[in-house]
Order: sequence, then C-alpha cells, then structure tokens
Amino acid sequence: MTYDKVKQASKLSVGTKQATKSVELGQALEVIVAKDADPRLTTKIVNLCSKSGIEVTYVDSMKLLGKACGIEVGAAVAAIVDK
Repeated sequence: MTYDKVKQASKLSVGTKQATKSVELGQALEVIVAKDADPRLTTKIVNLCSKSGIEVTYVDSMKLLGKACGIEVGAAVAAIVDK
C-alpha cells in the first residue's frame, strides 16, 4: 500500500512547494498525490512529473497522506526523495 511506502521512505518532501522543488532538482523518485486535493494545487506538479518521467501515484485521502508523512495536517502532495 502506498501509505506504507510513504511511512517507510527514508526522506520525504511534503507539500506542493517542497515536492515541486524536489522534482525540479531531479531528486524525486516518486510523487504521491491525494485525490481529494484541490486540482489547482496538484495539476502543475503532475504535469511536471509527466515531463520529467517521474511516477505519480494517487491516494484517496489528504488526511491519511499527511498522517503517513508524520504531520498533523493533511498533505496534498508528497515526494519520495533520493538519499
């Protein structure tokens, strides 16, 4: 399950801005996007990932994604980052 993959990742970039930065720097291995997030927040990073050839995985809940990332609030986007 993807939430488990996020919990086990050694390094994460949480949030739209941080994940976008990781993708632009070529550090992101995979990007996880919450389906219930506002498309205005997620469209840019999804397009950037498709151009960069980075896998995008969708999960159902911002709340559960945030919890998997170890934060108290929901997360629209998280990136698993290369060490």
